[in-house]
Amino acid sequence: MDSELIAVRTGTREVVLDLTSRCEEFVSGRGDGLLHVFVPHATAGVAILETGAGSDTDLLRVLEELLPRDFAWRHRHGTPGHGRDHVLPAIIPPYATVPVLGGQLTLGTWQSICLVDTNVDNPERQVRLSFLAG
Repeated sequence: MDSELIAVRTGTREVVLDLTSRCEEFVSGRGDGLLHVFVPHATAGVAILETGAGSDTDLLRVLEELLPRDFAWRHRHGTPGHGRDHVLPAIIPPYATVPVLGGQLTLGTWQSICLVDTNVDNPERQVRLSFLAG
């Protein structure tokens, strides 16, 4: 298995960050196998969804409704409502696996691989890309 850790900057606001091009670069020329994308953080997730047409913004709005910042979270360090960031990976897992054929991701037409980060306290993230040859 080949693996690489990449650094991404998410900034100081909630974000759905498209990682697809980085993932395409990583698998290019590798043949058939599986790409595994993993975020080694307790407050972020990986989602496969359409971006650019409003779905990314809709996802953040739904997360705010499901996990409101003003809830009485027991986990209280960080900015107000930071406890929700620690619950996020139970809803949006910190990983995704995508088949690769001929060195290309087999995503659907509108699918993108995205980092979902609601933690405004941590603007620097790491993402582990791993390729398991088939």
